[in-house]
Amino acid sequence: MTTRRDFIGASAALGGISLLGMPLAVLPATRKLSILFLGGTGFIGPHQVEHALARGHDVTVFNRGRNAGLFGAQVEELVGNRDTKIDAGLSALAGARRWDVVVDNSGYVPRHVRDSAELLKGRVGRYIYISTTGVYDFDKTPSVSHESPLHDTFPDTEEVNGETYGPLKAECDLIVQEIFEDVATIVRPTVIVGPGDSTDRFTYWVDRFHRGGDIVCPPDPEREAAWIDVRDLAEFLLRLAEADTPGIYNAAGPATPINHEQVMYGFRAFSAGPVRLHWPTPEVLEEAGFDWPWFWKGETARHIDASASVAAGLEYRSLATSIRDTHEWWSAEPDERRRNARNWPTAEVERAVLESLAG
Repeated sequence: MTTRRDFIGASAALGGISLLGMPLAVLPATRKLSILFLGGTGFIGPHQVEHALARGHDVTVFNRGRNAGLFGAQVEELVGNRDTKIDAGLSALAGARRWDVVVDNSGYVPRHVRDSAELLKGRVGRYIYISTTGVYDFDKTPSVSHESPLHDTFPDTEEVNGETYGPLKAECDLIVQEIFEDVATIVRPTVIVGPGDSTDRFTYWVDRFHRGGDIVCPPDPEREAAWIDVRDLAEFLLRLAEADTPGIYNAAGPATPINHEQVMYGFRAFSAGPVRLHWPTPEVLEEAGFDWPWFWKGETARHIDASASVAAGLEYRSLATSIRDTHEWWSAEPDERRRNARNWPTAEVERAVLESLAG
């Protein structure tokens, strides 16, 4: 069986094939950079590392070493922990060594972000912190730009959960800006989709529409949808790094706003058989226990202005491309992985919703 590590190793050897078996058309950068990725082996990190290698940069990753050797010999691996209280902590990053760029993918807890930022201060040409649009309080400001106010922070907790995630990331944003000042670049992605998605949110809809039949759609078909393909995010980060671009950027798409209904019809185009769409109310879904993945569940509609990102070089793949490539990746995953997708509505729950709609 071909493993994820086999894919990445092959892509490194072939140069023109991505870790998910899809062709890359990447020109080398005009200037080679030394790039340190904090994290680098989750969902978004491998895409960033792969693109950096394709552009000809020198890459180092710092993480807990749970996927040692994932990228082969061409990537330097430093092992440690963002929490200085665990194992060797940040000792692998100590010393006088400099990097042109640091991309911080794994900063969720303010204390961890402050410790690593203070350790690297003065040794980094550009510090790119991967934040989230979850730092905004959409209940107060439904339409946000990169200048919108952030959530109130939670200075007394380090527990990351659905309630604290946005406020903790907001505090991390502020710490990075405080320590690195004009060397800081903050990128705030919305929901990230595409091949390799370990959350299985977007993948649910790809898989469900491929199976066809009666499909329970998210409520409020006119509500605006937002996402960013993981590869578009990776390419945008490298553009910012190579141009040494400061600032704050919302990484959100698509290029032209579309609503839930239009997204559902986009998925429908990839169905293997007939599809019938059903649009229950939130009350019907809640009564049946149907927790729809990926789509925004808040009571207020929201809009994310990414015009500053587009001006700085953010480009978008089509929804059709994201669906197709995610389906190709998901279809090649081991059977056990596909049987144990995370938090998908069961067939029984789906039937309960459909029976409720039928009266």
